[in-house]
Amino acid sequence: MKRNLLLLVILFTSSLANSQSMKIMSYNIRVDFGGDGENNWEFRRDFLVDQIRYYAPDFIGTQEGKLHQLQFIEAGLPQYGRIGRGRDNSENQGEFSAILYDKNRFKLLSENTFWLSETPDVPESKSWETAYPRICTYGLFEDRKSGKKCYVFNTHMDHVSELARENGAKLILKKIAEINSKNLPVIVTGDFNSEMTTGAYKNITAHFNDARNVSKSKPFGPSGTFSGFKHNQPVTLLIDYIFTSGKIEVLNFAVLSDSKDCRYPSDHLPLLAEIKI
Repeated sequence: MKRNLLLLVILFTSSLANSQSMKIMSYNIRVDFGGDGENNWEFRRDFLVDQIRYYAPDFIGTQEGKLHQLQFIEAGLPQYGRIGRGRDNSENQGEFSAILYDKNRFKLLSENTFWLSETPDVPESKSWETAYPRICTYGLFEDRKSGKKCYVFNTHMDHVSELARENGAKLILKKIAEINSKNLPVIVTGDFNSEMTTGAYKNITAHFNDARNVSKSKPFGPSGTFSGFKHNQPVTLLIDYIFTSGKIEVLNFAVLSDSKDCRYPSDHLPLLAEIKI
């Protein structure tokens, strides 16, 4: 009897571990350049860290963060590790498309950054009339308990050139196909500067699911993601996304419009998806 009971406990625990979900966030935290007045980084950074702490995502694809911004988040949330480098090919300069991950739950197996250009392995390279060098950072992670592995890709596409965004999306898909030789689950986060009618969005969704569209529960929050800090206006411009490969089930999806004293913690609203591999 005791033996059978022990077996049942082991089977139940194993089943629970294998079915455990994870939370993915995509967050353009707004670069700190000192020209946002009352919305400068120093006035919103504490609330932004509190917001992340409350939702406790397992992975955060960040955009526009400079090193001191990322370090401030890490100081407040020491459970997160970080991968990525600046788009100027520096570990301490420029804007990052960094990925933060819960290092207590996930082990980093490999990571890299490539440039969205015709020469992706050439640092600071630009193509397709892009205004700035643009990058994509990715990592291969393993769940410490279940042993399950997944790739997380994170990017920030050009805000000027539609051609750059379309070709950037094609390049990311090509890189995923090259890198993911074992056909592991893949998550793609980012500020794509692209609405759903654009070629970049259509290129990605020809191969990946928009997490919002396949969520098992009704998506929660505003229809858009870019607020421009305008707290008194509806948020309708949708340019940020979480995409998932077919092996991933999306349980919940939300655009988070949290504010404090009628101010947002960034000019973009973060996205949060609960998924199961």
